[in-house]
Amino acid sequence: MRLTLDEYSKQFKMSKEMIHSKLRAKKLNYIIEDGITYIIVSNAKEEQKTMKMSQETKPTPTKSKTTVAMILSLYQKENHQLKEKIAQLEAKIDKLIDDKEQMLRDEMNKIEQVYSKKDEQLKSILELMNRQLITQSKETVHDVETVVETKIQKKEEPKDEIVELKEYLKTLDLQPHERKIIKKRFLAVYDNDIRIIKQNGKFYLNFSKYDYSDLLEY
Repeated sequence: MRLTLDEYSKQFKMSKEMIHSKLRAKKLNYIIEDGITYIIVSNAKEEQKTMKMSQETKPTPTKSKTTVAMILSLYQKENHQLKEKIAQLEAKIDKLIDDKEQMLRDEMNKIEQVYSKKDEQLKSILELMNRQLITQSKETVHDVETVVETKIQKKEEPKDEIVELKEYLKTLDLQPHERKIIKKRFLAVYDNDIRIIKQNGKFYLNFSKYDYSDLLEY
């Protein structure tokens, strides 16, 4: 005769855990068909008798006398184990906190690096735009012609024509070092002074439109 696990459990009043244990220990004969486990029982009465004898022959645990010293020893042991567990938990918590702080520091460093790169890119863009604006401003300042009244204070200044600065300084009664000082003065104000014209690396003066007495003064 064969029984399913539920049938075997009801008939022999045995838990399924115990049945599985006996199956694993190969103390019961069984077969598996279509995924269902069947226990082979040759004689149900003989099986029940064997089970009863097995239960009766189990050794009964002997009760030992519990003393105060044993109880204290158990409490001390448990207390020691609890302290070890607490220490382990505290160590884990500290490690988690350190790991979290390290992660936050790493994230902050990444964010700072990103913003630093963005700032450098923005700075480069602004510098490029600034250079372009300065270049355009220079071209505008020196390209736009403004009509102004000029005052001619020296007889040697030619009228209605553009004269190169170097050639003009040769016509003046100046020492070489004085000429160099005047050239440096023109070079210093060139970017912001519309009166100075520069072509092919040379400075030119237009006495018909502008007064250069402040720059030529020595």
